[in-house]
Amino acid sequence: MPYTISIDQSTSATKAMLFDEQCRLLARHNIEHRQYYPQTGFVEHDAEEIYRNTVEAIANLPITDDTCSLAITNQRETVVVWNRSTGKPIANAMVWQDTRGAALCRQLRQDAAVTQMVMEKSGLLIDPNFPAAGIKWLLDNTPGARRQAENGELLLGTIDTWLIWKLTSGKSFYTDTTNASRTMLFNIHRMAWDDDLLRLFDIPKSMLPEVLPCDAIFGETTVEGLFRQPITIAGVLGDSHGALVGQMCFDEGSGKVTYGTGSSVMVNIGGQPLPPPPGLVTSVGFSVLGRHFFGYEGNIYSTGATLKWLCDQMKMAAHPRDIETEATSVDSSGGVYLVPAFSGLGAPWWQSDVRAAIFGMTFATTRAHLLRAALESIAFQIRDLVDAMTNATGKALHEICADGGPTQNKFLMQLQADLLSTPVVCTEVEDASALGAVIVNGFARRLWTTFDEVKPLRKVTQVIEPRPGDYTVPLYEGWRAAVGQLIK
Repeated sequence: MPYTISIDQSTSATKAMLFDEQCRLLARHNIEHRQYYPQTGFVEHDAEEIYRNTVEAIANLPITDDTCSLAITNQRETVVVWNRSTGKPIANAMVWQDTRGAALCRQLRQDAAVTQMVMEKSGLLIDPNFPAAGIKWLLDNTPGARRQAENGELLLGTIDTWLIWKLTSGKSFYTDTTNASRTMLFNIHRMAWDDDLLRLFDIPKSMLPEVLPCDAIFGETTVEGLFRQPITIAGVLGDSHGALVGQMCFDEGSGKVTYGTGSSVMVNIGGQPLPPPPGLVTSVGFSVLGRHFFGYEGNIYSTGATLKWLCDQMKMAAHPRDIETEATSVDSSGGVYLVPAFSGLGAPWWQSDVRAAIFGMTFATTRAHLLRAALESIAFQIRDLVDAMTNATGKALHEICADGGPTQNKFLMQLQADLLSTPVVCTEVEDASALGAVIVNGFARRLWTTFDEVKPLRKVTQVIEPRPGDYTVPLYEGWRAAVGQLIK
């Protein structure tokens, strides 16, 4: 039976998963990579470590022959710049949480015409979350980089591009429309790199990869000799877009929330790149079967990352999955609110210079209250985004599909349903992004040719119904008051 290897390269780890042609998960192997914080506002990964981990993760899957193909889904705005000849990065990868482009973004936002031009072309707000400003900083502040870039010696890509280039020994230099649409350099109306945006950020076009639909063939690889014969790389898309596909949000108006290091709420808006509601952005949702689908999206910088910080930095729990038990040992957060603006506040606030804060502590505050406040902060931030979307469209969501590790947290999922007054639907595969890459891979290989062939493969495991009552009203009002003390 042909199998699909799905690489889910996330902010914290590289996951290799093996699926059969009924989209059943057969095996997985995860390898975490190191996080680098060399100074305030800098967030980095070692791109070569990520590639090594990708190869190792695949090698640990129980694959006995070459009858398989490879799909990729990835952390989106993280970028790598490397030398075309040597294949060596000129610096660590600049992670989507990095804010070293913030000063340039603030400067550009002072010009209303520039702000409007960027929004109209890219669908995005000028913000360091999108890497164009950070790329300019890297070229201007890495010795020799600007000269090398202008001489055509450097290549630039998101993590999907880096992995494809490495896996194919430099033969394939591609990205897909979803990853391209998150760079602030891509015109979502013409579906091409935009010369005006490239000039604005002083980035040579020669650095950029060719852009393909998600369901394209991206090359062939032996994965450093793991396979006797080359296997096909088919199906590539950013992680939030992968989750949109994996949750079968093919119809206009359907939406999902991905709980990861950060979180993304995305709603399918159909085949036209409509202007986004205030505080949100418009991106390419996915490009398959000869069509482009667009989405409204809001991004939260820190959700799962908040839980990881509590474990790794503050030593309040051994693992994020252990947080629920202690958080539910108290019946409330005791008036404590954690606003996790470790890398600024994302949508709908877009305040990159705000920093995290805890409000409402007293001598009665315990570790359990802080852990509960951290979980609550995730649900509150999702509510902020859903409110922005529904207020703009005038339409309430009938349900919202959820994926990611925190969906295993019963307290969080119930609070989320209660805050939204909307059923939260969880599916069989925790990693919907990886499943989305498998589905797009199947479209590329013509295993499926319509959405209707794929929809029955979605397996719902639970639907969390909102509980009656208005206990969340004062909770959410307290959250908004806490955020209001930080934003300008």
